[in-house]
Amino acid sequence: QGQLVESGGGLVQAGGSLRLSCAASGRTFSTYYMGWFRQAPGKEREFVATISWSGGRTVYADSVKGRFTVARDNAKNTVYLQMSSLKPEDTAVYYCAASGRFETPTMDEYDYWGQGTQVTVSS
Repeated sequence: QGQLVESGGGLVQAGGSLRLSCAASGRTFSTYYMGWFRQAPGKEREFVATISWSGGRTVYADSVKGRFTVARDNAKNTVYLQMSSLKPEDTAVYYCAASGRFETPTMDEYDYWGQGTQVTVSS
């Protein structure tokens, strides 16, 4: 059974940067799409970014395009989300997830989820 553990969240001022990590264990996720999602208080969980198994394909939500970068290191079984130019509206719990789909998965097609890490951006 696979497990995903996020880290790197915290409190940062608007305009600052954070890098989130998602460490996978229990199985190899090197052939899985890995995605990042977030959920703000009182809101639905939303898609942030995803990366294909090779890293050759990445997709971003419009709200983070140009500010966030998703990357992966399959040798370390780890996925990263580099967040820059952070805004207060980026405040949320950030989750990583893994999907065994061959094509870009929808949110419902992710099989494994982490517990989340809190990101708070102050104005």
